[in-house]
Amino acid sequence: MIDTHNLPDKMYNLISEWHIKDNFNQQSLSGSLDDAIVLLVRYNYELWHQEDLARDPNASDSDIARVKRNIDKLNQKRNDMIEQVDEIISDLLVDKKIQLGKDASMNSETPGSILDRLSINMLKIYHMEEQTERKDASQEHIKSCRSKLKILQMQKDDLSQCLNELMEDLIKGNKFFKVYRQMKMYNDPNLNPVLYKKKTKNKEAQDID
Repeated sequence: MIDTHNLPDKMYNLISEWHIKDNFNQQSLSGSLDDAIVLLVRYNYELWHQEDLARDPNASDSDIARVKRNIDKLNQKRNDMIEQVDEIISDLLVDKKIQLGKDASMNSETPGSILDRLSINMLKIYHMEEQTERKDASQEHIKSCRSKLKILQMQKDDLSQCLNELMEDLIKGNKFFKVYRQMKMYNDPNLNPVLYKKKTKNKEAQDID
């Protein structure tokens, strides 16, 4: 279902390719699980660089506002994609007619959430490697980044192992999961009081006019 052993390398290669020549074309993606994972990596990739821009001390207030809105939209897409990945995996398990064992237990962390964490981890590895190769940085900085890189690589191995074990347990029927609905309220104009109260005020003003 997922090539968990080679997945970190595939994520890293995507991140590296996008940094060299960003010719990403979302229209070329299908509804497959592999492409859904690619899109999840992409949203985290875009989020990473928007977060960098948000920390620019010389950025104007309007620039920061624009970047923050971009971050908000991308975060929503990222959360939606985690759900979509889980939905695809859930459907594939149903198609395979996986029978749950009598002692099967629910896993609180879904495959999509692990994949999300793994894609962020690979972004950290890529950018930390960049730091270890800087010619304008001190030796102390390089040494510190190399130490952090080792920790990130261990985390990559841990996440990969957890994902592999979970997928094996799901296929064997030893575990199951439920699609975790994020229920993000702040982006919904009907649930965010700042938005729906403003909408009500505007309507009242129009009625008076």
